Amino acid sequence: MLSITSCDRSLVPQSPASGSESKGDGSVWRVEGKNGGRLYLCGTIHLLREQDYPLPAAYEKAYADSQRLILELPPGSSAGGGMVAKMQGLGTLPKGGSLRSIVGDSMANQVSEWAKRRGQPAELLEGYHPWFVALLIAAVEYDALGAQPDRGVDSFFESRAQREQKPGEGLETVDFQLGLFTSLSADQQEDLLEQTLNEIKTMSSEFGKMIGAWRDGDLETLSQMLFREADQYPELMDVFLHHRNHAWMPKLEQVLQSPDVVMVLVGTGHFTGEQGLIALLKARGYSVERFIGKD
Repeated sequence: MLSITSCDRSLVPQSPASGSESKGDGSVWRVEGKNGGRLYLCGTIHLLREQDYPLPAAYEKAYADSQRLILELPPGSSAGGGMVAKMQGLGTLPKGGSLRSIVGDSMANQVSEWAKRRGQPAELLEGYHPWFVALLIAAVEYDALGAQPDRGVDSFFESRAQREQKPGEGLETVDFQLGLFTSLSADQQEDLLEQTLNEIKTMSSEFGKMIGAWRDGDLETLSQMLFREADQYPELMDVFLHHRNHAWMPKLEQVLQSPDVVMVLVGTGHFTGEQGLIALLKARGYSVERFIGKD
């Protein structure tokens, strides 16, 4: 969900050799079509720290072998800050509205307590929809860990492809992604805010573990960490994960039915579970194998 909060990708590392020694083979899978088409399903983490570079070799190999990129959003979607301004506008409540009137005193008090701890203006947060407050809280918490969308895997390769004039396209539009939030019911927004407030309690202690699971391609552990409360919020899982996975399949199959080789960069959470992209592609008869960049 945090992929849409990236507003300035000029800070993306320009070389993968600027960080700590790479560990793990990455979360990359190779999918073969019958006509020579190939997908490199490259699981991304949308927010990374400087120390998380360089990336595993599988990502470099997939990029080098691909003719073009497919990302969640079209390249350049976040340029100029227009997306963030639009998101903030949509996240602002109508005059006279308040966060407290939507989520109640208990949750509003939790937000105020969080704002006090983080030095954020609690009175301003009162003027936003719950979904926007949830995104803001998560963004501030990740920033405190040094994790930035400008350093995300997708941002890194988007910037590189633009410099090297390698074409790219998006699976969705900015308006569609923003619509995921604005179309949430009041109850769903409250669930999203509640989930976020719960997640930040362990974020600092578990972020490194999540990065480790991603580097190791350990989808089971990653799924357990990302979706441990999924049973409590099934509607949110459908909106932000399952429905999108199914909607992406026609475009992915179009590539596999062609002779093209394409690098697909989407959040690694989209690979997990029975409705994940890996399971959906296998169910359609495609060969899906882990790719570690050594063959």
